[in-house]
Amino acid sequence: MPSKQALVRRPGPRLVEGLVTHIERQPVDPALALRQWEAYVQVLRDHGWRTTEVDPADDCPDAVFVEDSMVVFRNVALLARPGAGSRRAEVPAARAAAEALGCSVNEIRAPGTLDGGDVLKVGDTVYVGRGGRTNADGVRQLRAAFEPLGARVVAVPVSRVLHLKSAVTALPDGTVIGHLPLVDDPAAFPRFLPVPEESGAHVVLLGGGKLLMSEGAPKSAELFADLGYQPVCVDISEFEKLEGCVTCLSVRLRELYA
Repeated sequence: MPSKQALVRRPGPRLVEGLVTHIERQPVDPALALRQWEAYVQVLRDHGWRTTEVDPADDCPDAVFVEDSMVVFRNVALLARPGAGSRRAEVPAARAAAEALGCSVNEIRAPGTLDGGDVLKVGDTVYVGRGGRTNADGVRQLRAAFEPLGARVVAVPVSRVLHLKSAVTALPDGTVIGHLPLVDDPAAFPRFLPVPEESGAHVVLLGGGKLLMSEGAPKSAELFADLGYQPVCVDISEFEKLEGCVTCLSVRLRELYA
């Protein structure tokens, strides 16, 4: 059976120092952030996901956003080389966690840069955002790693937000969703559905038509419910202050077989 494994990493002591690029910095409550993270992880567990904690990287303020450390396609974990140099120390512990789950490991090498949050998988299509954190050589290396495994890699521009998945994610039927003011090129996606709120563009597919999403997007949740999906809403307000969203807080491994 395909796996429902997720890598997570609890927020560290320097979370409040996390990088902010496209929004104004706001005060972050570390205690509230920890409670929100614990609730997020519990939702994954409640929906059948086995979670594995990646070892802390306490000197890295953004380490809780573990999705940026790798991209997984089939059984291959392609380790990132983050575009922000201060985040590169997050990757070694993520490598160890991926290896422990039985992934075959590859890695982005200099001069390439790639953040996992810049990669959206829709079936066998792998969209990769070419923008501030992922460069052209990172796109080239991702293509070289995944196309032999059957992926179709499509590069798309990202300039209005931090990562591609800050702008778009996808519903279970493959429809890409996004908040139009933040999407560089909606026409890059064969099926695109605009959503009314920024945080409504971010969903994690829990299985069975259930969508993990921010409680900060009630109109989008209503839209998804009208389409026959079941929103499962969580409060991640402290992470949204750091340009995080529901996808950033885990790496979902769906194609490992046991």
